[in-house]
Amino acid sequence: MFDTILIANRGEIACRVMETAQAMGVRCVAVYSDADAAAKHVAMADTAVHIGGSAPADSYLRGDVIIQAALDTGAQAIHPGYGFLSENPSFVDAVEAAGLVFIGPSGSAIRAMGLKDAAKGLMIEAGVPVVPGYHGTDQRDDLLAGEADKIGYPVMIKAVAGGGGKGMRLVEDAGDFLAALASARSEAKAAFGNSDVLVEKFVSQPRHIEVQVFGDGKQAVHLFERDCSLQRRHQKVIEEAPAPDMPQDVRDAMGQAAVRAAEAIGYKGAGTVEFIVDGSGGLKADGFFFMEMNTRLQVEHPVTEAITGVDLVEWQLRVAAGEDLPMRQEELSITGHAFEARLYAEDVPAGFLPATGTLTHLVFDPACRADSGVRSGDTISPFYDPMIAKVIVHGPTRDVALARLRQALARTEVAGTVTNLAFLGALAGHDGFRRGEVDTGLIARDIDALTAVPQVATRHVALAGMAAMGLLETGPVAGFTLWEPLVQQVMLGWGDETGLLKVEVIDPDQQRWHIGDETVEALRRGGRWQIGGQPAARVSVAGDRITVFDGYGLIFTRIDPLQQAAGAQGDGNLIEAPMPGLVREVFASVGQVVTMGDRLAVLEAMKMEHSLLAARDGVVAEVLAQAGDQVEAGAALVRLEPEA
Repeated sequence: MFDTILIANRGEIACRVMETAQAMGVRCVAVYSDADAAAKHVAMADTAVHIGGSAPADSYLRGDVIIQAALDTGAQAIHPGYGFLSENPSFVDAVEAAGLVFIGPSGSAIRAMGLKDAAKGLMIEAGVPVVPGYHGTDQRDDLLAGEADKIGYPVMIKAVAGGGGKGMRLVEDAGDFLAALASARSEAKAAFGNSDVLVEKFVSQPRHIEVQVFGDGKQAVHLFERDCSLQRRHQKVIEEAPAPDMPQDVRDAMGQAAVRAAEAIGYKGAGTVEFIVDGSGGLKADGFFFMEMNTRLQVEHPVTEAITGVDLVEWQLRVAAGEDLPMRQEELSITGHAFEARLYAEDVPAGFLPATGTLTHLVFDPACRADSGVRSGDTISPFYDPMIAKVIVHGPTRDVALARLRQALARTEVAGTVTNLAFLGALAGHDGFRRGEVDTGLIARDIDALTAVPQVATRHVALAGMAAMGLLETGPVAGFTLWEPLVQQVMLGWGDETGLLKVEVIDPDQQRWHIGDETVEALRRGGRWQIGGQPAARVSVAGDRITVFDGYGLIFTRIDPLQQAAGAQGDGNLIEAPMPGLVREVFASVGQVVTMGDRLAVLEAMKMEHSLLAARDGVVAEVLAQAGDQVEAGAALVRLEPEA
C-alpha cells in the first residue's frame, strides 16, 4: 500500500478520498488555489501545496505543477477525484512518466471512452447495445441534418467530447435542427475545445440508469445499478440505488453488458457505464442502450457504497497498489435502498441560477451521511461548482429510505446563500417519484409545483422579527412603561413582500406581534418560545439577514426604511450581472431596438453559460461591458433608454 498520496482535486471529493485514505494509514497531500487557501480539504490534509490562482486553468488544471507537488512531498500516487484532470489521458501519461501511480484507469482506456462516437463503435464490437444514431466524423451541416431525418425526430444533438449536459440539444422538428446544431457546437467548443457532435434518436420516456463497474486491468465486476433519472437540463439532482422496479433479468443483462464494456478496454479502477433505458413499457432486457462510460469515480458513488457495503475509494487504492479485485461477482449483493440528493447554492425561482455567498450556518441531520467540502464560515466561490453537500440516506426498503431522505432534508439548515433545498424537499415528496414512476422528464413536467415558493406564515414573520430585534434570548428588561407595554417596530423583507412589524413587549416571556392586519402571540414556556401556539423554529442571524429553519429555510432581510426610500429612486433600465463571472459574448449595440426576451449578453460563471435577456422592449442606450471582461455581481452590462 502507498505511504503517501496526493489528491489532485478540491472540495467534497477531496475530503471524501482523504477520509478513507487516512483511515487506511495513508498520508494525504492536498493542493489548493488562491480561493481555497482556507478550504476544508486543506485543513483535513496532512500537508498542502499551493498551486496557483483561483481559476481552474491557473491551478487545478495545471498538471505539471500538480505532478511536481507530488514529487516534492514524497507522494507515490495521485488520486484525481472527479472533474478537472480525472479523465485527461495526457495527464495520466505524464503521471506515469514521472514514476508515479495514477489511481484510476490507463490513458488508453480513457482515450477509448473519451469521445462518444468512437466509444459507441467500440461498444458495438463488444456486443453492447447502443442508441440508433450518427457517430461519424463528417460534420457538414447538411449531412447531419440528413442523418437526423433518417433517424426520425425527436433527436438529440450531443457534443462528442461532452459531459454535464453541455453541448446537448433536443430537437423535435426538422425546422429547428440547424439553429440547435449551431448552439450545441458553440457551447461544446467553449466547454471542451471540440465542436464535433453526434446525433441520436431521442427516447421519448427515457430513464437514465447507470452501472457501477470496477476492474483490476484483467477482469471486472459490477456493483449493480443506480437510477439517475431525476435530472434538470441533463444535470442529475437525486440518485438512487438500486433502480426502482428493476426486474432481475434486466439487472443481470445490464450488469453483464457493463462488465463487457469495461473488460473490452482492460479497465482498471472505478468506472460507470451509463445507459439510456426506454421506460415506456416497463424495463426490458432489450430496452437499454449504451450512452457513455465515465472513466472515474462518480459523484453519486455513495448510494452504491450504501447498498453493497463496499468502500469504493478503498478499492481504488488497493487495486492501484497492485492488488487483485477485492471481491468476486458472486460475493457482491444488494442490501436495502439508498438515495443521494445534491444540495447546491442556487437561486431556484431565478431559474436555478448558481449563487455565491458565505455560509454563516451549516448543519446536517446526524442520522444521514453528508459528504461536503464546506463548513460554516466557508465561501461558495464563483470559480467552482456551487455544490454544498451530498445528502445520503439508506434504509431496508425504498419507502423507508425515501422517508429518511425527506427527514434529512427537512433537518438540513443552511444560511448565508440561497439553495435548492426546498426544491429537493418537493422532489422527495413528489407523489409520482414516491411511487417509483421516474423518468428524465419528470422535473420538467412538474416544474411549477416543484419550484413553488415555500409559504411564509405570520408566525415565521414574527419569529424573524424577534431575531432581528434581539428579543429571542432574554427579552428586554426595559420593555415596559408604567402604564402600558412599550411598542417597538422593525421593517422586514421576504420574497417579494415587505412589511412593518410592531411588537408589544408585555413582559420578558410574552410578546404581541402586529403584522399587517394579523396579530400573533409569542410566549416563552420552559425556556422555549411558542409563536401562535407552535414551537419556534431554529434561527440564524448574520448581519441584516435572518434565516428561519422551517420550510427548508425562509430568508428575511432587515430593511432600513431610509435605504429603501433611496433605492426606490433607481431607474430599472439596467441589465446587470447576476453573479461574478466572465462576459463571454455581448450582442447589444448602442441604438439597437430590442424586444423582451432578446439575448443581450452571455455570462460564464460556475462552469455554466447564462444568457442575459432584455426584460422589456426598448432601445439600447449604453453597452457597459465587452467580451472578455471579468465582472462582479451587480455590474452594469447594458442600459436601456428610459421608457417614454
